[in-house]
Amino acid sequence: MLTKRKLGTQGLTVSSLGLGLMGMTQSYGTPEERDERESIATVQRAIELGVTLFDTAEAYGPYANEELFARALKQLNVSRDRVVIATKFGFKFGETGIIGVDSRPAHIREAVEGSLRRLQTDYIDLLYQHRVDPAVPIEDVVGAMADLVREGKIRFLGLSEAGEKTIRRAHAAHPISVLQSEYSLWERNLETRIIPLLRELGIGLVPFAPLGRGFLTGSVKRAEEYPEGDFRRNDPRYQGENFDANMRAASAVREIAQRKHATPGQIALGWLLHKGTDIVPIPGTKRRTYLEENVGAANVSLNAEEMATLDATLSPEKVAGPRYNEKQMAMVDR
Repeated sequence: MLTKRKLGTQGLTVSSLGLGLMGMTQSYGTPEERDERESIATVQRAIELGVTLFDTAEAYGPYANEELFARALKQLNVSRDRVVIATKFGFKFGETGIIGVDSRPAHIREAVEGSLRRLQTDYIDLLYQHRVDPAVPIEDVVGAMADLVREGKIRFLGLSEAGEKTIRRAHAAHPISVLQSEYSLWERNLETRIIPLLRELGIGLVPFAPLGRGFLTGSVKRAEEYPEGDFRRNDPRYQGENFDANMRAASAVREIAQRKHATPGQIALGWLLHKGTDIVPIPGTKRRTYLEENVGAANVSLNAEEMATLDATLSPEKVAGPRYNEKQMAMVDR
């Protein structure tokens, strides 16, 4: 059973696990494998299981993901107050997709109006800056977001993949409720400086890719076995010797899962849930079967010895390869 967790100190309360919607329209699998009816059924099942936090973005598609989620809520006749909608702005788009970042205040307002229209709602519960724009002072960004809060179009503010200095400056300009960033057993870059900072400031953490883009589930293939267009085909950790080293490191997850009659994915999510009540992972899926498995992680109990084993076996030096390629890492504010 999913419990409630508080993200930040401004009043945002959500389910202990959310649902990442991105894969319903991009990045994983091929277009032929995507099934809107199953995606909508997955949203319905998530709501039945107590999930309240749903994560989308204008960049997912672009635009198609927000539109899909709006169709799901309308088709399911879901009351708006039953869901917490999180979306993001901050990219500029061209014929080839994302062509850069843009967090100019005028563009923020334009992006939010577009998201409200596509989501068919009067307000966004949680708005993130998707990536830090080095050309725009974060105070100007947060100021524009705060204006939208005062207008009732946004309830809470978030940042995504922001670094320590940016978080401090942003929070000083207007309270930030959430940082969304990659954090999992296989990506621990937040532990040294970012997580302590979030707790100092009273900011919640929403980890994306909490299953290592599927790697921690144990049912993965080498990069070259995925089709063109699948994110994992170009993921350095899925390639060559990195893949072999990471499979060895992830064996601890599989071993603990077997002992506890759970799945590896449930152990990986359980580890995150045990890391603090201010952490709400958003595993993504477009299938009810995987959703139900992920939600089952809320019932996984890990003792101190098991947590220590996982910490040690998948320590940063044991995981091979960077989490992104050079172009994508250049957009991370660290």
